[in-house]
Amino acid sequence: MRSLDDAEVAAALLWGALVESIEQMLLDPAAVAPARTAHTVPDANGNDAFFLMKPGWIAGKVIAVKCVTVFPDNGAIDLPMIQAGMLLFDGSNGSLIGACEAGELTARRTAAASAVAAKRLARADARRLLVVGTGAVAPNAVLVHSHVRDFDTVEVWGRNADKACAVVDAVAAEGVAASVSGDLDASVAAADVISCVTGATSPLVKGALLKPGAHLDLIGGFNLGMRESDDDCVRRATIFVDTREDAVLAGDLAQPLAAGVITAADLVADLADLVAGRHPGRTSDDEITFFKSAGTALEDLAAAQLAFD
Repeated sequence: MRSLDDAEVAAALLWGALVESIEQMLLDPAAVAPARTAHTVPDANGNDAFFLMKPGWIAGKVIAVKCVTVFPDNGAIDLPMIQAGMLLFDGSNGSLIGACEAGELTARRTAAASAVAAKRLARADARRLLVVGTGAVAPNAVLVHSHVRDFDTVEVWGRNADKACAVVDAVAAEGVAASVSGDLDASVAAADVISCVTGATSPLVKGALLKPGAHLDLIGGFNLGMRESDDDCVRRATIFVDTREDAVLAGDLAQPLAAGVITAADLVADLADLVAGRHPGRTSDDEITFFKSAGTALEDLAAAQLAFD
């Protein structure tokens, strides 16, 4: 059995290869991702934390499961809110191939899945990128979106300016020049691509500010109470999701669905539809596109296979 730590996983998951691996996994008819299981678990202080298990497999080839903990109060003790580990098994005989830390795997595949969507939904001539948020996924969002589009201007906004500066420094070390945004609304109004990677529980992005042709990428929210965009965003945009089953559980879609602002029919395609060409993606230069990612085990499986290969 092999064991990989976060640094080894990060070194293995180069952006181009990871984007391609996710695309190929979504095209594989034998790839299966059953519904995740989620449990509420009290932390040491009696507050709600969460434990999730996300399995996936390709019959006869590989089986994987990622276990995830979500401890919302971890910022106060300088630990990540989301932590994870992954097991990979041989699908032909059930033997354990390896185990890896999955913090970097999750952060990188999450951003890469959004880039898979952006390849099909962002304007080809997009020149301004805004990343909203300063957590573990934020530098990856900058780097992978910059891998699939050639941006002239990259901005990072966060409630904590020092953390936003840290993201800017991190991506500079990888060769991408960025700056800190001091005015979220102004940056939203100017951006061609907006990628949100926050744990926000009230909207940060105002749909009225989105310019024609903008692409909005929402990564952070995963439950009903979390929301990064307001109702005007879904009113104005063509809506895409990574998977319908999980995306509709996040507040960015669950809340406007419950309020009747949109209906299930307004979710026009999922990521597999886009990759397979069953939906053409962006259809005009002025179209506003909206992609809600909630994460799927197939993305984890694609990343784990690439790391262990």
